[in-house]
Amino acid sequence: MSRSVLVVDDEPGMRAALSETLTRSGYLVSTAVDGIAALEKFEKEPFGLVLVDVRMPKMDGLEVLRKVKKKSPETNVVIITAYGTVPSAVEAMREGAIDYLLKPFSSEDVEGVVGRAFSESKNHGLKETGYEGELDSGKIITEDPQMLRILALVRNVAPSKATVLIQGESGTGKELIAQFVHGNSTRRTKPFVAVNCAALPEGLLESELFGHEKGAFTGAVAKRIGKFELANHGTLLLDEISQMELRLQAKLLRVLQENEVDRIGGKSPIPIDTRILATTNVELKKAVSEHKFREDLYYRLNVIPVVIPPLRERKNDIPSLMKYFMEKHNLKNGKRISKISDEAVALARENSWRGNIRELENTIERAVLLCEGDVILPNHLFLDGGDEGERGEASIKAGLTMKEMERELIFKTLEKMDGNRTHAARSLGISIRTLRNKLGEYKSQGVSIPSPKA
Repeated sequence: MSRSVLVVDDEPGMRAALSETLTRSGYLVSTAVDGIAALEKFEKEPFGLVLVDVRMPKMDGLEVLRKVKKKSPETNVVIITAYGTVPSAVEAMREGAIDYLLKPFSSEDVEGVVGRAFSESKNHGLKETGYEGELDSGKIITEDPQMLRILALVRNVAPSKATVLIQGESGTGKELIAQFVHGNSTRRTKPFVAVNCAALPEGLLESELFGHEKGAFTGAVAKRIGKFELANHGTLLLDEISQMELRLQAKLLRVLQENEVDRIGGKSPIPIDTRILATTNVELKKAVSEHKFREDLYYRLNVIPVVIPPLRERKNDIPSLMKYFMEKHNLKNGKRISKISDEAVALARENSWRGNIRELENTIERAVLLCEGDVILPNHLFLDGGDEGERGEASIKAGLTMKEMERELIFKTLEKMDGNRTHAARSLGISIRTLRNKLGEYKSQGVSIPSPKA
Protein backbone atom coordinates (compact mmCIF):
# COMPACT_ATOMS: atom_id res chain seq x y z
CA MET A 1 0.00 0.00 0.00
CA SER A 2 1.32 3.45 -0.91
CA ARG A 3 2.17 5.66 2.07
CA SER A 4 0.48 8.61 0.37
CA VAL A 5 -2.30 10.46 2.21
CA LEU A 6 -4.93 12.80 0.79
CA VAL A 7 -6.07 15.33 3.42
CA VAL A 8 -9.47 16.88 2.67
CA ASP A 9 -10.58 19.82 4.85
CA ASP A 10 -12.01 23.26 4.07
CA GLU A 11 -10.12 24.90 6.96
CA PRO A 12 -6.63 26.06 5.85
CA GLY A 13 -5.20 25.81 9.36
CA MET A 14 -6.40 22.24 9.79
CA ARG A 15 -5.02 21.22 6.38
CA ALA A 16 -1.64 22.75 7.21
CA ALA A 17 -1.44 21.13 10.65
CA LEU A 18 -2.36 17.68 9.38
CA SER A 19 0.00 17.98 6.44
CA GLU A 20 2.91 19.00 8.70
CA THR A 21 2.27 16.18 11.19
CA LEU A 22 1.99 13.48 8.53
CA THR A 23 4.94 14.73 6.48
CA ARG A 24 7.07 14.70 9.64
CA SER A 25 6.00 11.08 10.16
CA GLY A 26 7.24 10.09 6.72
CA TYR A 27 4.03 10.14 4.67
CA LEU A 28 3.57 11.70 1.25
CA VAL A 29 0.78 14.24 1.69
CA SER A 30 -1.54 15.97 -0.77
CA THR A 31 -4.37 18.29 0.26
CA ALA A 32 -7.75 19.32 -1.11
CA VAL A 33 -10.00 22.22 -0.07
CA ASP A 34 -13.28 20.33 -0.60
CA GLY A 35 -14.76 17.03 -1.70
CA ILE A 36 -14.95 17.91 -5.38
CA ALA A 37 -11.27 18.85 -5.52
CA ALA A 38 -10.44 15.68 -3.57
CA LEU A 39 -12.21 13.42 -6.05
CA GLU A 40 -10.47 15.14 -8.94
CA LYS A 41 -7.10 14.39 -7.35
CA PHE A 42 -8.22 10.85 -6.56
CA GLU A 43 -9.02 10.27 -10.25
CA LYS A 44 -5.49 11.28 -11.25
CA GLU A 45 -3.41 9.37 -8.70
CA PRO A 46 -3.84 6.57 -6.14
CA PHE A 47 -3.69 7.26 -2.41
CA GLY A 48 -3.12 4.77 0.38
CA LEU A 49 -5.37 6.76 2.72
CA VAL A 50 -7.94 9.54 2.52
CA LEU A 51 -8.37 11.69 5.63
CA VAL A 52 -11.57 13.72 5.26
CA ASP A 53 -13.60 16.12 7.41
CA VAL A 54 -17.31 15.35 7.76
CA ARG A 55 -18.60 18.92 7.49
CA MET A 56 -17.53 20.70 4.31
CA PRO A 57 -19.27 22.88 1.71
CA LYS A 58 -20.13 21.51 -1.76
CA MET A 59 -19.76 17.88 -0.72
CA ASP A 60 -19.64 16.45 2.81
CA GLY A 61 -17.17 13.84 4.02
CA LEU A 62 -19.66 10.98 3.94
CA GLU A 63 -20.28 11.54 0.23
CA VAL A 64 -16.53 11.66 -0.40
CA LEU A 65 -16.24 8.38 1.52
CA ARG A 66 -18.93 6.69 -0.58
CA LYS A 67 -17.41 7.81 -3.88
CA VAL A 68 -13.87 6.83 -2.88
CA LYS A 69 -14.98 3.37 -1.71
CA LYS A 70 -17.04 2.88 -4.86
CA LYS A 71 -14.08 3.64 -7.11
CA SER A 72 -11.42 1.95 -4.95
CA PRO A 73 -12.78 -0.37 -2.22
CA GLU A 74 -9.27 -1.17 -0.98
CA THR A 75 -8.47 2.48 -0.19
CA ASN A 76 -8.75 3.27 3.52
CA VAL A 77 -10.71 6.33 4.64
CA VAL A 78 -10.51 8.07 8.04
CA ILE A 79 -13.23 10.54 9.01
CA ILE A 80 -12.53 13.76 10.96
CA THR A 81 -15.42 14.73 13.19
CA ALA A 82 -16.34 16.78 16.27
CA TYR A 83 -18.41 15.79 19.32
CA GLY A 84 -21.53 17.26 17.75
CA THR A 85 -21.18 15.06 14.69
CA VAL A 86 -20.31 11.76 16.37
CA PRO A 87 -23.42 10.10 14.84
CA SER A 88 -21.87 10.91 11.46
CA ALA A 89 -18.77 8.99 12.54
CA VAL A 90 -20.93 5.99 13.37
CA GLU A 91 -22.57 6.19 9.94
CA ALA A 92 -19.12 6.56 8.34
CA MET A 93 -17.89 3.38 10.01
CA ARG A 94 -20.92 1.56 8.65
CA GLU A 95 -20.18 2.96 5.19
CA GLY A 96 -16.65 1.57 5.30
CA ALA A 97 -14.44 4.14 7.08
CA ILE A 98 -11.61 2.37 8.86
CA ASP A 99 -11.40 4.84 11.76
CA TYR A 100 -12.22 8.38 12.86
CA LEU A 101 -10.44 11.35 14.46
CA LEU A 102 -12.42 13.19 17.12
CA LYS A 103 -11.76 16.95 17.41
CA PRO A 104 -9.85 18.34 19.19
CA PHE A 105 -6.98 15.93 18.62
CA SER A 106 -3.21 15.94 19.14
CA SER A 107 -0.46 15.08 16.66
CA GLU A 108 -0.05 11.78 18.54
CA ASP A 109 -3.73 11.00 17.88
CA VAL A 110 -3.21 11.67 14.16
CA GLU A 111 -0.08 9.53 13.97
CA GLY A 112 -1.82 6.70 15.84
CA VAL A 113 -4.92 6.64 13.64
CA VAL A 114 -2.98 6.93 10.39
CA GLY A 115 -0.46 4.34 11.56
CA ARG A 116 -3.29 1.87 12.18
CA ALA A 117 -4.63 2.56 8.69
CA PHE A 118 -1.45 1.34 7.03
CA SER A 119 -0.46 -2.31 7.18
CA GLU A 120 3.17 -2.75 8.08
CA SER A 121 3.29 -5.97 6.09
CA LYS A 122 2.23 -4.15 2.92
CA ASN A 123 4.62 -1.28 3.55
CA HIS A 124 7.72 -3.28 4.25
CA GLY A 125 7.19 -6.52 2.36
CA LEU A 126 8.80 -8.49 5.18
CA LYS A 127 8.74 -12.26 5.23
CA GLU A 128 5.99 -13.45 7.55
CA THR A 129 7.43 -15.60 10.30
CA GLY A 130 4.20 -16.35 12.12
CA TYR A 131 0.67 -14.99 11.94
CA GLU A 132 -0.49 -11.62 10.71
CA GLY A 133 -3.54 -9.84 12.05
CA GLU A 134 -5.94 -8.97 9.29
CA LEU A 135 -6.37 -5.35 10.35
CA ASP A 136 -4.26 -2.56 8.88
CA SER A 137 -2.72 -1.98 12.27
CA GLY A 138 0.38 -4.08 12.60
CA LYS A 139 1.88 -7.49 12.35
CA ILE A 140 2.44 -10.26 14.86
CA ILE A 141 5.96 -11.57 14.30
CA THR A 142 6.58 -14.92 15.97
CA GLU A 143 8.09 -18.36 15.54
CA ASP A 144 7.57 -19.27 19.19
CA PRO A 145 5.50 -22.47 19.66
CA GLN A 146 3.62 -21.05 22.65
CA MET A 147 2.66 -17.88 20.75
CA LEU A 148 1.66 -19.89 17.68
CA ARG A 149 -0.66 -22.00 19.85
CA ILE A 150 -2.20 -18.81 21.28
CA LEU A 151 -2.76 -17.39 17.80
CA ALA A 152 -4.32 -20.64 16.62
CA LEU A 153 -6.66 -20.56 19.62
CA VAL A 154 -7.81 -16.97 19.11
CA ARG A 155 -8.22 -17.53 15.37
CA ASN A 156 -10.57 -20.43 16.14
CA VAL A 157 -12.69 -18.47 18.64
CA ALA A 158 -12.63 -15.20 16.66
CA PRO A 159 -15.86 -15.88 14.70
CA SER A 160 -17.84 -16.30 17.94
CA LYS A 161 -19.16 -13.53 20.17
CA ALA A 162 -17.33 -14.90 23.23
CA THR A 163 -15.53 -12.34 25.39
CA VAL A 164 -11.75 -12.74 25.41
CA LEU A 165 -9.60 -11.70 28.39
CA ILE A 166 -6.02 -11.02 27.30
CA GLN A 167 -3.50 -10.86 30.15
CA GLY A 168 0.21 -10.15 30.00
CA GLU A 169 2.96 -7.76 31.02
CA SER A 170 3.12 -4.26 29.56
CA GLY A 171 4.59 -4.21 26.09
CA THR A 172 3.80 -7.81 25.12
CA GLY A 173 1.33 -6.86 22.38
CA LYS A 174 -2.04 -7.43 24.01
CA GLU A 175 -3.80 -4.87 21.80
CA LEU A 176 -2.33 -6.52 18.68
CA ILE A 177 -3.88 -9.82 19.80
CA ALA A 178 -7.22 -8.04 20.27
CA GLN A 179 -6.96 -6.60 16.77
CA PHE A 180 -6.08 -10.08 15.51
CA VAL A 181 -9.29 -11.44 17.07
CA HIS A 182 -11.37 -8.71 15.43
CA GLY A 183 -9.61 -9.10 12.09
CA ASN A 184 -10.41 -12.81 11.98
CA SER A 185 -14.02 -12.42 13.08
CA THR A 186 -17.22 -11.97 11.10
CA ARG A 187 -17.17 -8.37 12.40
CA ARG A 188 -13.93 -7.48 10.64
CA THR A 189 -15.61 -4.94 8.34
CA LYS A 190 -17.29 -3.25 11.30
CA PRO A 191 -15.73 -0.81 13.82
CA PHE A 192 -12.90 -1.77 16.14
CA VAL A 193 -12.99 0.71 19.03
CA ALA A 194 -10.44 0.78 21.87
CA VAL A 195 -10.79 2.53 25.23
CA ASN A 196 -7.97 2.85 27.77
CA CYS A 197 -9.68 2.48 31.13
CA ALA A 198 -6.59 3.79 32.95
CA ALA A 199 -6.36 7.02 30.98
CA LEU A 200 -9.59 8.65 32.15
CA PRO A 201 -11.06 9.43 35.60
CA GLU A 202 -14.26 7.61 36.51
CA GLY A 203 -16.69 10.38 35.50
CA LEU A 204 -15.16 10.86 32.07
CA LEU A 205 -14.78 7.13 31.48
CA GLU A 206 -18.47 6.56 32.16
CA SER A 207 -19.44 9.20 29.61
CA GLU A 208 -16.85 7.86 27.16
CA LEU A 209 -18.22 4.33 27.39
CA PHE A 210 -21.96 4.84 27.75
CA GLY A 211 -22.53 8.29 26.28
CA HIS A 212 -24.84 10.97 27.66
CA GLU A 213 -27.86 13.03 26.73
CA LYS A 214 -27.79 16.80 26.40
CA GLY A 215 -28.16 18.42 29.81
CA ALA A 216 -27.45 15.19 31.71
CA PHE A 217 -24.88 17.02 33.83
CA THR A 218 -23.05 20.34 33.95
CA GLY A 219 -21.06 20.67 30.75
CA ALA A 220 -23.18 18.21 28.75
CA VAL A 221 -24.03 20.80 26.10
CA ALA A 222 -24.76 18.19 23.42
CA LYS A 223 -25.71 14.54 23.17
CA ARG A 224 -22.72 12.21 23.04
CA ILE A 225 -22.63 8.70 21.62
CA GLY A 226 -20.63 6.30 23.82
CA LYS A 227 -18.03 3.78 22.68
CA PHE A 228 -20.42 0.86 23.12
CA GLU A 229 -22.73 2.38 20.51
CA LEU A 230 -19.85 3.39 18.24
CA ALA A 231 -18.71 -0.22 18.28
CA ASN A 232 -22.19 -1.60 17.60
CA HIS A 233 -21.96 -4.70 15.36
CA GLY A 234 -18.19 -4.48 15.80
CA THR A 235 -15.70 -4.96 18.62
CA LEU A 236 -14.97 -2.90 21.74
CA LEU A 237 -11.59 -3.32 23.43
CA LEU A 238 -11.46 -2.36 27.11
CA ASP A 239 -7.74 -1.80 27.63
CA GLU A 240 -6.40 -2.08 31.20
CA ILE A 241 -9.79 -3.24 32.50
CA SER A 242 -8.37 -3.71 36.01
CA GLN A 243 -8.28 0.10 36.40
CA MET A 244 -12.06 0.44 36.06
CA GLU A 245 -13.86 1.58 39.23
CA LEU A 246 -16.14 -0.95 40.95
CA ARG A 247 -19.28 1.11 40.23
CA LEU A 248 -18.55 1.08 36.52
CA GLN A 249 -17.73 -2.62 36.69
CA ALA A 250 -21.31 -3.21 37.84
CA LYS A 251 -22.62 -1.18 34.91
CA LEU A 252 -20.38 -3.08 32.49
CA LEU A 253 -21.64 -6.39 33.86
CA ARG A 254 -25.20 -5.34 33.08
CA VAL A 255 -24.21 -4.50 29.49
CA LEU A 256 -22.69 -7.96 29.08
CA GLN A 257 -25.78 -9.62 30.54
CA GLU A 258 -28.49 -7.57 28.84
CA ASN A 259 -26.80 -6.44 25.58
CA GLU A 260 -28.02 -2.90 26.09
CA VAL A 261 -26.59 0.38 27.39
CA ASP A 262 -28.02 3.27 29.35
CA ARG A 263 -26.72 6.69 28.38
CA ILE A 264 -26.20 9.07 31.29
CA GLY A 265 -29.45 11.00 31.54
CA GLY A 266 -31.16 8.66 29.07
CA LYS A 267 -34.81 7.63 29.40
CA SER A 268 -34.57 4.08 28.07
CA PRO A 269 -31.88 1.49 27.35
CA ILE A 270 -30.41 1.14 23.85
CA PRO A 271 -29.95 -2.37 22.41
CA ILE A 272 -26.44 -3.11 21.12
CA ASP A 273 -24.59 -5.98 19.48
CA THR A 274 -21.00 -5.36 20.52
CA ARG A 275 -18.27 -7.97 21.02
CA ILE A 276 -16.19 -7.24 24.15
CA LEU A 277 -12.46 -7.88 24.47
CA ALA A 278 -10.46 -6.87 27.54
CA THR A 279 -6.76 -6.57 28.37
CA THR A 280 -4.90 -6.21 31.65
CA ASN A 281 -1.30 -6.25 32.84
CA VAL A 282 -2.24 -7.38 36.35
CA GLU A 283 -3.49 -10.77 37.47
CA LEU A 284 -7.26 -10.27 37.71
CA LYS A 285 -7.79 -13.33 39.88
CA LYS A 286 -5.53 -11.74 42.50
CA ALA A 287 -7.39 -8.43 42.12
CA VAL A 288 -10.63 -10.33 42.82
CA SER A 289 -9.20 -11.84 46.00
CA GLU A 290 -8.15 -8.33 47.10
CA HIS A 291 -11.71 -7.03 46.43
CA LYS A 292 -10.43 -4.65 43.74
CA PHE A 293 -12.32 -6.39 40.93
CA ARG A 294 -15.78 -7.93 40.84
CA GLU A 295 -15.71 -11.71 40.83
CA ASP A 296 -18.87 -12.02 38.71
CA LEU A 297 -17.44 -9.66 36.08
CA TYR A 298 -14.14 -11.56 36.07
CA TYR A 299 -15.89 -14.81 35.19
CA ARG A 300 -18.03 -13.05 32.61
CA LEU A 301 -14.93 -11.63 30.88
CA ASN A 302 -12.79 -14.74 31.27
CA VAL A 303 -14.75 -16.91 28.84
CA ILE A 304 -11.67 -17.26 26.61
CA PRO A 305 -8.55 -16.64 28.72
CA VAL A 306 -5.35 -15.70 26.88
CA VAL A 307 -2.02 -15.11 28.63
CA ILE A 308 0.71 -13.55 26.47
CA PRO A 309 4.23 -14.73 27.40
CA PRO A 310 6.88 -12.06 28.05
CA LEU A 311 9.64 -11.59 25.50
CA ARG A 312 12.23 -13.20 27.81
CA GLU A 313 10.30 -16.48 27.37
CA ARG A 314 10.27 -16.25 23.55
CA LYS A 315 13.82 -15.18 22.78
CA ASN A 316 13.88 -16.99 19.45
CA ASP A 317 11.59 -14.22 18.20
CA ILE A 318 14.12 -11.48 19.00
CA PRO A 319 16.13 -11.63 15.71
CA SER A 320 12.99 -11.43 13.56
CA LEU A 321 11.54 -8.63 15.67
CA MET A 322 14.80 -6.67 15.51
CA LYS A 323 14.85 -6.92 11.71
CA TYR A 324 11.21 -5.91 11.50
CA PHE A 325 11.69 -2.83 13.68
CA MET A 326 14.88 -1.89 11.84
CA GLU A 327 12.95 -1.86 8.55
CA LYS A 328 10.08 0.06 10.12
CA HIS A 329 12.27 2.82 11.56
CA ASN A 330 14.46 2.93 8.46
CA LEU A 331 11.37 3.98 6.54
CA LYS A 332 10.13 6.32 9.25
CA ASN A 333 13.45 8.15 9.52
CA GLY A 334 14.69 7.98 5.94
CA LYS A 335 17.59 5.66 6.85
CA ARG A 336 19.12 2.81 4.83
CA ILE A 337 20.59 0.49 7.42
CA SER A 338 20.94 -2.92 5.80
CA LYS A 339 21.50 -5.32 8.70
CA ILE A 340 22.03 -5.92 12.40
CA SER A 341 25.35 -7.52 13.35
CA ASP A 342 25.39 -11.01 14.84
CA GLU A 343 27.05 -9.55 17.95
CA ALA A 344 24.20 -7.06 18.42
CA VAL A 345 21.61 -9.82 18.04
CA ALA A 346 23.47 -12.01 20.56
CA LEU A 347 23.59 -9.12 23.03
CA ALA A 348 19.86 -8.50 22.60
CA ARG A 349 19.09 -12.17 23.22
CA GLU A 350 20.92 -11.94 26.58
CA ASN A 351 18.81 -9.02 27.79
CA SER A 352 15.77 -9.61 30.02
CA TRP A 353 13.54 -7.03 28.25
CA ARG A 354 11.44 -5.95 31.21
CA GLY A 355 9.49 -3.67 28.88
CA ASN A 356 9.04 -6.55 26.42
CA ILE A 357 8.46 -5.89 22.72
CA ARG A 358 7.77 -2.20 23.29
CA GLU A 359 11.20 -1.82 24.94
CA LEU A 360 12.84 -3.77 22.11
CA GLU A 361 11.25 -1.51 19.50
CA ASN A 362 12.38 1.62 21.37
CA THR A 363 15.91 0.21 21.53
CA ILE A 364 16.01 -0.52 17.79
CA GLU A 365 14.54 2.89 16.96
CA ARG A 366 17.31 4.52 18.99
CA ALA A 367 19.93 2.31 17.31
CA VAL A 368 18.63 3.28 13.86
CA LEU A 369 18.92 6.97 14.77
CA LEU A 370 22.44 6.60 16.19
CA CYS A 371 23.86 4.36 13.47
CA GLU A 372 25.70 6.35 10.81
CA GLY A 373 26.85 3.30 8.84
CA ASP A 374 24.74 0.54 7.33
CA VAL A 375 25.09 -2.04 10.13
CA ILE A 376 23.71 -1.82 13.68
CA LEU A 377 26.46 -2.78 16.14
CA PRO A 378 26.32 -3.68 19.87
CA ASN A 379 27.29 -0.14 20.93
CA HIS A 380 24.21 1.25 19.20
CA LEU A 381 21.91 -0.76 21.48
CA PHE A 382 23.10 0.66 24.83
CA LEU A 383 22.65 -2.77 26.42
CA ASP A 384 24.88 -4.40 29.02
CA GLY A 385 23.77 -7.98 28.36
CA GLY A 386 23.39 -8.99 32.04
CA ASP A 387 21.04 -11.80 32.94
CA GLU A 388 18.76 -9.40 34.77
CA GLY A 389 18.98 -6.73 32.12
CA GLU A 390 20.88 -4.39 34.41
CA ARG A 391 22.45 -1.39 32.74
CA GLY A 392 26.22 -1.05 33.00
CA GLU A 393 28.54 1.77 32.02
CA ALA A 394 26.82 2.07 28.63
CA SER A 395 23.50 3.05 30.20
CA ILE A 396 21.69 6.20 29.15
CA LYS A 397 21.00 8.85 31.73
CA ALA A 398 17.50 10.28 31.82
CA GLY A 399 17.14 13.67 30.19
CA LEU A 400 19.95 13.36 27.63
CA THR A 401 19.33 14.83 24.19
CA MET A 402 20.14 12.78 21.10
CA LYS A 403 23.27 14.93 20.53
CA GLU A 404 24.44 14.39 24.11
CA MET A 405 23.72 10.68 23.88
CA GLU A 406 25.69 10.46 20.62
CA ARG A 407 28.67 12.24 22.21
CA GLU A 408 28.59 9.96 25.25
CA LEU A 409 28.52 6.88 23.01
CA ILE A 410 31.52 8.14 21.01
CA PHE A 411 33.55 8.93 24.15
CA LYS A 412 32.77 5.59 25.80
CA THR A 413 33.75 3.75 22.62
CA LEU A 414 37.01 5.69 22.41
CA GLU A 415 37.70 4.82 26.04
CA LYS A 416 37.00 1.14 25.38
CA MET A 417 39.37 1.25 22.36
CA ASP A 418 42.13 2.99 24.37
CA GLY A 419 41.65 6.13 22.29
CA ASN A 420 42.32 4.38 18.95
CA ARG A 421 40.14 6.36 16.56
CA THR A 422 40.30 3.85 13.72
CA HIS A 423 39.07 1.02 15.96
CA ALA A 424 36.45 3.26 17.56
CA ALA A 425 35.09 4.35 14.16
CA ARG A 426 34.85 0.71 13.06
CA SER A 427 33.03 -0.26 16.26
CA LEU A 428 30.64 2.68 15.90
CA GLY A 429 29.91 1.80 12.29
CA ILE A 430 31.04 5.20 10.97
CA SER A 431 33.95 6.39 8.85
CA ILE A 432 37.14 7.71 10.46
CA ARG A 433 36.42 11.01 8.71
CA THR A 434 32.99 11.27 10.36
CA LEU A 435 34.54 10.50 13.75
CA ARG A 436 37.19 13.18 13.28
CA ASN A 437 34.53 15.70 12.27
CA LYS A 438 32.51 14.87 15.38
CA LEU A 439 35.54 15.24 17.64
CA GLY A 440 36.44 18.53 15.95
CA GLU A 441 32.91 19.76 16.63
CA TYR A 442 33.16 18.79 20.31
CA LYS A 443 36.58 20.44 20.61
CA SER A 444 35.21 23.71 19.17
CA GLN A 445 32.55 23.60 21.90
CA GLY A 446 35.31 23.48 24.54
CA VAL A 447 34.92 19.77 25.31
CA SER A 448 38.10 17.91 26.25
CA ILE A 449 38.87 15.15 23.72
CA PRO A 450 40.39 11.88 25.00
CA SER A 451 43.90 11.25 23.69
CA PRO A 452 45.14 7.88 22.37
CA LYS A 453 46.90 5.79 25.00
CA ALA A 454 50.52 4.87 24.40
